[in-house]
Amino acid sequence: MENVTTVNEFLLLELTSTQELQPVLFMTLLIIYMIDLFGNGSILVVVISEPRLYSPMYFFLGNLSCLDICYSSVTLPILMANLLSAHKAVSFLGCITQLHFFHFLGCTESILLAMMGFDRFVAICYPLRYTVIMNFKACILLATVAWITSFFYALMHSVMTARLNFCHSLKLNYFFCDVKPLLELACGDIRLNQWLIFIVTGSLAMAACFLTFLSYLYIISFLLFKNRTCRGLHKALSTCASHFMVVSLFYGTVGLTYIPPASATSVSQGRYVAVIHTTVTSLLNPLIYTLRNKEVKLALKRVFGRKLKLSV
Repeated sequence: MENVTTVNEFLLLELTSTQELQPVLFMTLLIIYMIDLFGNGSILVVVISEPRLYSPMYFFLGNLSCLDICYSSVTLPILMANLLSAHKAVSFLGCITQLHFFHFLGCTESILLAMMGFDRFVAICYPLRYTVIMNFKACILLATVAWITSFFYALMHSVMTARLNFCHSLKLNYFFCDVKPLLELACGDIRLNQWLIFIVTGSLAMAACFLTFLSYLYIISFLLFKNRTCRGLHKALSTCASHFMVVSLFYGTVGLTYIPPASATSVSQGRYVAVIHTTVTSLLNPLIYTLRNKEVKLALKRVFGRKLKLSV
């Protein structure tokens, strides 16, 4: 019978064992976090305070910005704290909490991206019915479904992981708490947990990804075969470009993180991709939307221009 250990904390893997690099990494992550908070916070303020952006597209963008602030806050503060600490640990409750919010926000983002793709599909393919289909109540309902579904999905993983017994080393082979690294430390039957990851997580991710790219397939087909004007094609593509870049960045890093690795080197690389997924993706989202979207840039100038004038 395996020796079951009472768990009070887990030891996290350090980003680097080189002491001289730790302050540099800390400052890098701090700058990324500050830009992330400022960028996404600015978009959130603009979407709320600028009446010209009261539309379904910007409603979902505001949700995404709020989500990205929370998403980076789940992992970055602990990563930065561990860089300055000799004892790189997280409590059992803190680990399960981090796991819960990591999956809660990650799942919400995948569903929101699918809804944003559907919004672009309706706007381009059915412009005359757009305001009827994507009315305010429908947008609120879709966003509520995304957040609530994701919460209970994450609760499933956090409860099922918290009830496990741990009998191996309590040192996680990861930079933060996630389901798969914790299962490596568990003893007893973990087949149900693995089944939940494979079936439930896989199904949700594949469904959201499929629906997102299906929306773009319909949009491209519509533009190529039904709307052949250059002006209409350019306007539609410029509207979708920023969203498609965010989708590609999100699913690209998710794929590199969670697709089973072929070698030990791939495992090591996957851990660093996971850090990129939770930090750089949230940082780039506001930059992509502001650089590619004239309406957002103009709204930012109007809102912050007014605030600067009032402060003077």
